[in-house]
Amino acid sequence: MRQPIRLSDYTPPSHLIERVDLTFRLDPTATRVTSKIRFRPNPARPGADLRLDGEDLKLISATIDGAKVEVAPDATGLTLPAAHLPDGPFDWQAEVEIDPQANTALEGLYISKGMYCTQCEAEGFRRITYYPDRPDVMAPFKVRIESDLPVLLSNGNPAGQGAGWAEWDDPHPKPAYLFALVAGDLVATRDRFTTASGRDVDLAIWVRKGDEDKTGYAMDALKRSMAWDERRYGREYDLDQFNVVAVDDFNMGAMENKGLNIFNSRYVLASPEIATDEDYASIERIIAHEYFHNWTGNRITCRDWFQLSLKEGLTVYRDQQFMAEARGGAVQRINEALTLRARQFREDGGPLAHPVRPSEYVEINNFYTATVYEKGAEVIRMLATLVGEEGYAKALDLYFDRHDGQACTIEDWLKVFEEATGRDLSQFKRWYEQAGTPRVRVSEEWQDGRFRLRLSQTVPPTPGQPKKAPMAIPVALGLIGANGQEVAPTQVVELTEDEITLDFEGLGTRPVPSLLRGFSAPVVLVHAPEPGALAHLLAHDTDPFARWEAGRRLALQAAEAMILEEAPADPAWLAALAPVVRDESLDPAFRALMLRLPDDETLAAHLADRGTTPDPDAIHAARRAMRRAVAGRFDADLRGLVNALAPVVPYSPDAASAGRRALRMTALGLVAQTDRGEMAEVVFKAADNMTEQLAALACLIDAGRGETALAAFHDRWQQERLVIDKWFALQTGHAQPARAVTVAEGLSAHPDFDWTNPNRFRALFGGLVGNHAGFHRSDGSGYDLLADWLIRLDARNPQFAARMSTAFEAWRRYDSARQARARAALERIGRHARLSRDMGEMVERMLE
Repeated sequence: MRQPIRLSDYTPPSHLIERVDLTFRLDPTATRVTSKIRFRPNPARPGADLRLDGEDLKLISATIDGAKVEVAPDATGLTLPAAHLPDGPFDWQAEVEIDPQANTALEGLYISKGMYCTQCEAEGFRRITYYPDRPDVMAPFKVRIESDLPVLLSNGNPAGQGAGWAEWDDPHPKPAYLFALVAGDLVATRDRFTTASGRDVDLAIWVRKGDEDKTGYAMDALKRSMAWDERRYGREYDLDQFNVVAVDDFNMGAMENKGLNIFNSRYVLASPEIATDEDYASIERIIAHEYFHNWTGNRITCRDWFQLSLKEGLTVYRDQQFMAEARGGAVQRINEALTLRARQFREDGGPLAHPVRPSEYVEINNFYTATVYEKGAEVIRMLATLVGEEGYAKALDLYFDRHDGQACTIEDWLKVFEEATGRDLSQFKRWYEQAGTPRVRVSEEWQDGRFRLRLSQTVPPTPGQPKKAPMAIPVALGLIGANGQEVAPTQVVELTEDEITLDFEGLGTRPVPSLLRGFSAPVVLVHAPEPGALAHLLAHDTDPFARWEAGRRLALQAAEAMILEEAPADPAWLAALAPVVRDESLDPAFRALMLRLPDDETLAAHLADRGTTPDPDAIHAARRAMRRAVAGRFDADLRGLVNALAPVVPYSPDAASAGRRALRMTALGLVAQTDRGEMAEVVFKAADNMTEQLAALACLIDAGRGETALAAFHDRWQQERLVIDKWFALQTGHAQPARAVTVAEGLSAHPDFDWTNPNRFRALFGGLVGNHAGFHRSDGSGYDLLADWLIRLDARNPQFAARMSTAFEAWRRYDSARQARARAALERIGRHARLSRDMGEMVERMLE
């Protein structure tokens, strides 16, 4: 494995670039790329050699100012000695040959089912030509593509085209990671958008023939995103065209290349027949996310990859704001908390923990993580909370004005907030520097009309950071009175010390504290409320997140008792659910979330956090028993919901309709616990949309009667690749734990299983990993099967294989026998002779 790259070792580039001209002569196995680059020495590093990155390139020729030069490339690039370079600006020209068809890593230029496609973030451009492949080297690009394919696309605006060629000109300086090229036999859905200043922008979504009828929602989401960014942030689009391309073989969700966004097909293609409500929401969010990058990531980018959250955390926060308006703030915020806790809290609590801004890495692809993205967004949300809406807007305006066209750092970002608001953010900066999820402990005292809260904080040790300094934590809280009224409205308390005390005077009766309202900080709340307090909050809290959280904590307490004490379902918990089941005034989407029990992984994390070794089999059994208890207690109510919420109008993906379906399918899933899937079979046969069809099919699998329905589902949808992904995921995710590995093994031999396609691989093995008790089988067979496939995948697609390896990150939380088997699987991966540096780094960190 190569030596780590450290933030502390950053040096400016030796040379800057004035312009880049690229010519591509496309060929499946022998594409020729000619690059002409105008370099000039960087005054910050006089007399330095020029290092150009390059991997898997065949150098045909090279010149400087037209004179041939002899260079000897190594495995990672080539060096031009300063002594052989002109003192001033010069033109470097090189011709290289690359093999897109052999590029199975899906980085650089590759072929996906006959279509040429690029993915250059983070360091893929070095697979295209020799270049200083780092984000702080920015330049305008002009590109010529020569091919007999009908559609030839690149960044920027079209500059000309003819038979067998097209040229594109991107006038905005950009780093190489934002370069994009697509060539293929594609068709476009077209539209136009008029900016606030009156400019017309041509919009196009490019897909394979036959998919054009599935692009309408993506186009609508794009236009709404463009309008929202103008309205909320004052940011207009800055080119004449905006192109989106859907690609089947893609490691990521999407990529924000300037003017030419490349998307995984699953986040573009949708129709009621093939896409679920969750799919529609994901398309809406990711279309918005990549578009918002035009300013927060493209116009202003990151100086180096340690600053990755500067663009990703900010853009996630922006897409969260957009989705809160589009889908409802309360439901959106709960879903954000669920995602953060499931992915990032687990990351923070294990061997892969790292700060939002890491201090070192071996392979940057391994740091496209929930910490950088989701926790990075939470840090910006806290910052916005602390400075207020006006302060946030003022700081963002200053950020755009000052840094447009620059590659920046976290320090640049925080400085504009300090200047715009007058706040000292030196302590707040620790959120970028310290790993780990803070614990906020709360204790209560009540005496003679005075209610006292003590808040204290600790940050647990993480790899490389055994001791932590206090964080700046905004804690939003209120007080709910004995009769359900709010006796103290929401206030934001800044917890900056190890401990603070809050007193509330003149109260007639003891209130119930409503804590961490709106999930105001990404922390774990440690609080033992008075008996009955959580049920009181579940019934009366005026903050939707805190109300949902009260119900969730009640469910976790009930589950813990069932797992550790083999107790029956807590009658008090079941009684507290009655208003949720029956209150028709509540938003259906919110009710669905309130009725959804914590999943097995969440229960395992909860037990581990409380010092108990989780037993996956006991957790699975207890959760099933809880679902049966809810179904038995509210059978008539739940059946009534399934019937009352039956579709009465044609399918619509809007938030209100999706909320009704969410509640209906949640109720159906509970009913299936006691009726063996009879009601689900009726819904499955009648469903006119994928949301209900898939949910009903899951119920049938859970009830042990899914075989016939699965066969019928496959027969109907076998030509729809995205639907067949769901078919694979459903079977491994809902298999009985004792059979999950066997089911996965069988499906891996199915003719439709293409392990080289990231979506299909993720569907099958992501489903298995999500089947908590099935993956964590006591005999280690789940670990062994995944290890076998990761070794195979690593040889073909190291980046994707490394991401899938995070299934092992929590292996130390389980019993000693499971730990031994997980360790053995990881060590077997680590011993593989041709292990990639991507996978090598991940295995090494997980075994430390």
